[in-house]
Amino acid sequence: MITPPIRELTDRARDVFRMVVESYLDTGAPVGSRTIAQISGLNLSPASIRNVMQDLEELGLLAAPHTSAGRMPTETGLRLFVDGMMQASEPSIEERAAIERNAAEHGPVEEALANTTAALSGLSACAGLVLVPKAEPVLRQFGFVPLSRDRALAVLVGEDGSVENRVVELPGMDPAALQRAANYLTGTFGGLTLSQARARVERELGQQRAALDSAAAALVARGLAVWSEDGGRRPVLIVRGQARLIDTAATEDLDKVSRLLDELEGQEEIARLLDSAREGEATRIFIGSENKLFALSGSSVIAKPVRALDGRVVGVVGVIGPTRLNYARVVPMVDFTAATLARLLT
Repeated sequence: MITPPIRELTDRARDVFRMVVESYLDTGAPVGSRTIAQISGLNLSPASIRNVMQDLEELGLLAAPHTSAGRMPTETGLRLFVDGMMQASEPSIEERAAIERNAAEHGPVEEALANTTAALSGLSACAGLVLVPKAEPVLRQFGFVPLSRDRALAVLVGEDGSVENRVVELPGMDPAALQRAANYLTGTFGGLTLSQARARVERELGQQRAALDSAAAALVARGLAVWSEDGGRRPVLIVRGQARLIDTAATEDLDKVSRLLDELEGQEEIARLLDSAREGEATRIFIGSENKLFALSGSSVIAKPVRALDGRVVGVVGVIGPTRLNYARVVPMVDFTAATLARLLT
């Protein structure tokens, strides 16, 4: 069914539709014609409102659950409301202060991100999400362990004590070259990040200044390239506030809540979903089955790219909650959080 543009609805249909959606988003319960007649000020009888609601149901914008005589918006109806009727309300001074306070806390960036995400979760009554590139380790020691004639295990020890391994394909590399390459990396690039080390290696090898033979030089370049490329493909996903999804209204459908919590465990899929929001300028809103990941739980995701001053996307921030979340309030809150994190990450 093709959804009609909002302008093609009559004024009466638009008013009734807006009242049904706003009441549903506020209460989470289907809305009856008598309720609309009492709160709308439309000067329409319940019977007239019921006829309009029936027309909206035939258009696929409203649905009538079998347990209730009231109506609730469909996912199609929610999309029409969000795109064409929603009137956003800016975060309050207190809400802005709470987000900024958590982003400004001293300590590791990851901790500030986690605290800010938790603050967004608390203010929106949703689970907060933030996706940022993996922080680059600072090199302290580098080693190679031969695995076979054509493969070696590259071992990186960071200044923070972290240890990471990668398998590197190195056809015909002899153990002596492995040791020379490891000594060169450790002695020359200690205190640098991987991207800094890689840029310097490329520069020195290009100018033939590196004190390495061709075999060890190729090994150094290959090892750093593999590590840097792999690290860039492994963003950090922080999720906070899952427990907020289990509220009074949500417990009416524990199966959906359970599915959603299970889906939040699949961080790779969520990271992929958030990453799809990187390309656009505006906030992305995924409602229910519009995204296959959350089709079963009937959840919505609001996501916004975090952009540096030069326009680079340095992360994505968002929330996930039930489809009946308060879009008009939460969308500007996500926007403000993205702007706040942009200052933190750049």
